[in-house]
Amino acid sequence: MDNRIGITRLRYAVLFQVHRVALAAGMAVGIFVSFVAVVTHFDSLFLGQLTSGDMIDSIFTTMISVVLTGTTLVVSIGQLVLTQETGPLGDQRERMSNAMDFRGFTAELTGQPSPTNPGQFLAALIDAVVVRSNQLREELDTAHSTELHDEVDVFVGDVIENAQTVSSRLKRTEFSTFGVLSAALDFNYGWKIARIERFQSEYAEELSDEDVERLDDIKTALSMFGPAREHVKTLYFQWELIDLSKMILYAALPAILVASLMIAVVEPATFPGTLFGVEHITLVVAGALTVTLIPFLLFVSYLLRILTVAKRTLAIEPLILRK
Repeated sequence: MDNRIGITRLRYAVLFQVHRVALAAGMAVGIFVSFVAVVTHFDSLFLGQLTSGDMIDSIFTTMISVVLTGTTLVVSIGQLVLTQETGPLGDQRERMSNAMDFRGFTAELTGQPSPTNPGQFLAALIDAVVVRSNQLREELDTAHSTELHDEVDVFVGDVIENAQTVSSRLKRTEFSTFGVLSAALDFNYGWKIARIERFQSEYAEELSDEDVERLDDIKTALSMFGPAREHVKTLYFQWELIDLSKMILYAALPAILVASLMIAVVEPATFPGTLFGVEHITLVVAGALTVTLIPFLLFVSYLLRILTVAKRTLAIEPLILRK
């Protein structure tokens, strides 16, 4: 997927492969080390501000306000997720009816009951695309031009190669991880629909009614994959936002406690001495500041992935929005 969305391997790893908590922890370590390095370089200036003013009180009073504001924001996010899960009986019945209709269409398309596992559900639709693509290639009239046969061979080959890789990943990945959505993003169904439409336009006079019907069958299976993937994406976003809300609430309590203790008991003379040439007070302030930033860092780490995926999937129809 990294090649198709035009990002480097490092950015791909940060956005899609690294666990969100690990990314937040890495950013926390980076902030701690950067703060200590810069403050140690300006050691005399930092110690002078500590002894001549109330810098510690100012910093951590502000951080308490930031944490409380962020917690309120998290509550709003949680309410947004809950709003989509609540509603009158009629709305819930319609929601259930639409879902069951789609599962019925999928069962008709694949010839078997729709899987309940999200990854296997998407894989079943992809496998249906492969079956219909093979039928197109095998049953294409030999009287057609060599150019058409060559294009169909290339198209079907690309479909099968892409589908086999994505389908195998979907079948062995749990929904609670990013793996399901990551694999689904690698199946470029929009490009495949556009290719089919081009075949039907360029070879309209050459294609028989049976050929057109087979192409329509492939396009139908691909078109079913689009909303199915969007549904799984929506469920994943809700899942992640709930986890994010819980973790930020958990992290907010120690952050407020640490900030309060820094205001109440810490002074420049509270931690005398040095460690490897670094003032103890510098390490304490850096550590406390990092702890109070953890709720924000968790928010950043989750939003980076969610917003990137949302940008990647803005268009459900065959439109290419990226370079």
